[in-house]
Amino acid sequence: MSSTVRIALDVMGGDHGPDVVLPGAEIALTRHPDITYLLFGDAKRINEILARHPRLAATSRVVHTDVVVQMDDKPSQALRRGRRVSSMWKAIDAVHVGEADCAVSAGNTGALMAMAKVNLKTMAGISRPAIACLWPTAKGESVVLDVGASIGATAQHLVDMAVMGAAMARIVFDIERPTVGLLNIGVEEIKGVEEVKEAAAALREAEHAGLAYKGFVEGDDIGRGTVDVVVTEGFSGNIALKTAEGTAKQVADYLRGAINRSWMAKLGYLLARGAFHALREKLDPRKSNGGVFLGLNGVVIKSHGGTDAEGFASAVDIGYDMVRYRLLSRIEAGMNDRPQVGASAAADAVSDELQVSS
Repeated sequence: MSSTVRIALDVMGGDHGPDVVLPGAEIALTRHPDITYLLFGDAKRINEILARHPRLAATSRVVHTDVVVQMDDKPSQALRRGRRVSSMWKAIDAVHVGEADCAVSAGNTGALMAMAKVNLKTMAGISRPAIACLWPTAKGESVVLDVGASIGATAQHLVDMAVMGAAMARIVFDIERPTVGLLNIGVEEIKGVEEVKEAAAALREAEHAGLAYKGFVEGDDIGRGTVDVVVTEGFSGNIALKTAEGTAKQVADYLRGAINRSWMAKLGYLLARGAFHALREKLDPRKSNGGVFLGLNGVVIKSHGGTDAEGFASAVDIGYDMVRYRLLSRIEAGMNDRPQVGASAAADAVSDELQVSS
């Protein structure tokens, strides 16, 4: 890899487009001076903002496009309208053709995943990608996946996600062998749907060098930080994510209302201001903004559409780390000796037998 990390940005994506994306890119640049940017979008609007950010302008190349994927576009619509011509597609394609090491977008999640799958394709041995996010916990952070790439999962898909999530955790947490748990309705081995139980058996029986399987975890274990990586299918993962985000907002609203209720409460807030500030920092969603699309032949990061510049910078930071510390090669290495489940194991055994006989 080159000495610089080349990041392609869908500048028009998200609720605020260039007004947030470009200031966010500059914040990330101050933290990682070895970044260079490819900026895809309305060149006139981009250049107007770059005129106020000379340092960012000096490390960026602007590529004009008139087509923008809207936040409410269906993935099929986005592919028909925006394939090859939209700012989102062009940012992903820059990774495909080798002009960029990573693409970051705050745009429509479904459209971004659809375009990324069509353009980059999935890695060898992976049936479908997953979205992984960083989740604040009592112990620090955990990687949680899948949080919405697809609904349902086979046992093999759950195993593959465990391998991919562990590869990401090794980068983010600098842990040689991250602990992994499967999200379930109980910790007992007899509980859960068959796919989860089959995945658990495969992970338990086949020791994997890249992860330490710790068994089932429940919903409250996510916030506790019981394991470094929590694996689930996208339907329940997305519900868990949105529930956590809503709960954090609800608690913040309760605290704000309680503080403003009386002068005694306001005085109490002044006395405990440091503690409240620490709590706000811990629960700040901008600090962990950026979902990583795992399982593709390229690094793609999804930023929250409504985030601000600081939040978008966090998404760029994650993309930078995934490139700099070789996420794709780590996933490939993990997939070479991943546990096999059921039909997949049988198919591999037949393939190996044919290769030996030939």
